[in-house]
Amino acid sequence: MRWRTLVIIVGAVAAVVVLVVAASFAYPYVRGTEYVNEGVALEHPLAIPPLLEPAIVNGEKVFSLTAKSGRTELMPGAASETAGYNGTLLGPTIRAHRGERVRVEVNNELGETTTVHWHGMHLPAIMDGGPHQPIPPGNTWSPHWTVNNAAATLWYHPHTMGKTAEQVYSGLAGMFIVDDENSDALGLPNIYGVDDIPLIVQDRNFDDTGNLTYVRDKAQDNFGAMGDTILVNGTHGPYLDVPKQLIRLRVLNASNARRYDFGFSDGRPFRQIATDGGLLEAPVERTRMLLSPGERAEIIVDMSQTDQPVTLMSHEIQGAAPMMHLMRTLSVGDNDEYQIFKILELRPQGTAATPGELPARLNTIAPLRAEDAARTRLFAMTDRMSINAKPMDHARIDEVVTKDDIEIWEIDNREALFYHPFHIHDVQFQILDRDGRPPSDYERGWKDTVVVNPLEKVRVIARFSDYADPHTPYMYHCHILEHEDMGMMGQFVVVEHPSDETSVVSPLDGTTGTDHGHGH
Repeated sequence: MRWRTLVIIVGAVAAVVVLVVAASFAYPYVRGTEYVNEGVALEHPLAIPPLLEPAIVNGEKVFSLTAKSGRTELMPGAASETAGYNGTLLGPTIRAHRGERVRVEVNNELGETTTVHWHGMHLPAIMDGGPHQPIPPGNTWSPHWTVNNAAATLWYHPHTMGKTAEQVYSGLAGMFIVDDENSDALGLPNIYGVDDIPLIVQDRNFDDTGNLTYVRDKAQDNFGAMGDTILVNGTHGPYLDVPKQLIRLRVLNASNARRYDFGFSDGRPFRQIATDGGLLEAPVERTRMLLSPGERAEIIVDMSQTDQPVTLMSHEIQGAAPMMHLMRTLSVGDNDEYQIFKILELRPQGTAATPGELPARLNTIAPLRAEDAARTRLFAMTDRMSINAKPMDHARIDEVVTKDDIEIWEIDNREALFYHPFHIHDVQFQILDRDGRPPSDYERGWKDTVVVNPLEKVRVIARFSDYADPHTPYMYHCHILEHEDMGMMGQFVVVEHPSDETSVVSPLDGTTGTDHGHGH
């Protein structure tokens, strides 16, 4: 027994010594802030994804998307292997109005199975584009639904079982903009590509020859892929000529794992007008804005009194855990959240317009009341491979929700080092509190993805309305894409009645899974 105790003590001391030595080498990376692309000239015109024109068939807007592989020059003189929709990188912007019937003909020419998930969209589970709606190579999938979302900046991307991270990283992503009668009447900047600008922000890695690289190993899976090169709409070192007036930026964090703390180079204030799922009740003035993977926000910046270029930046993340940076440095390299990046240079052009006024009132948001919730569910995040200690199983139903119920979901991040952006399919929710504290003004809108910081509990509330299907699940998961692929994901079905029998009917393996018992 004494020898065993001695061995344990010696092992513990050795571990501490190794950690101290490693920390001494890694210290500059762990504690120092690095301005990664300070020397990069912002000299390439920002690519604006084209608006996808639909055909009108029997009163239905029919959009066509073809997912395919190809080669794209992302860095000068180097053509990387990429993938995109209707092209070799990213996809066109789909735009529809609330109440319109839409259909999307998705053709798969990738050479491997994929899916297309309509992130943030409220629609039937069978149309959601999650893992249970795979599109084999050479096949076409034709989801169709009536748009029932408020005006918002949504997006679409693969949700392929075990392959989401790599497929998104390769370039498969695009925006889906929804308009409604309220947004039509507000007089906000709305000329697409001129004063209403989509910004798909992603970090990527390139090898010495300028070719896009993606490394998949256990260390990378644990932390999520982070890169040292920023692409906006697929453009490296971008600038955009803008009129001297109010400019609307629709910002999407489409990165695999990186958070961004956005702000302008001259510290100018901007006004946030929307969150993931729609317009806020009123504009919120800010100078910094943190977005985690999957989150979106719309901001207004006044360029009417500006003669010189202004750069949108991402600053280092305040309050990030130093030990996480140490562990990341030792395992996967220098890319972490102690980094500063130039994102996009805005170059004002022409004659200044009269400074525009934003409406004092943008939207009416009826708060969901905690006392009206039918139940509270707990989702414990304890490692990168599971939720509630259950890794993803496509044949298992984890939660059963009754249609039209209001529920509180409590996301409890029990990890001391990692944040997790938690995404729920189908619904837009409201944040009730963070560790018992009410959300900030800029988080009081509709959300479908919420960042949960280390050792933090976030309670959200949602109504699960309109659609029920006891055999086709929706997903909930961490939106660090490598974490999702590793199994940090679960499934829920919505049923008409609590007594309804549930089972998973899925083409993933050609079998019917069974409900494992959930007390419904």
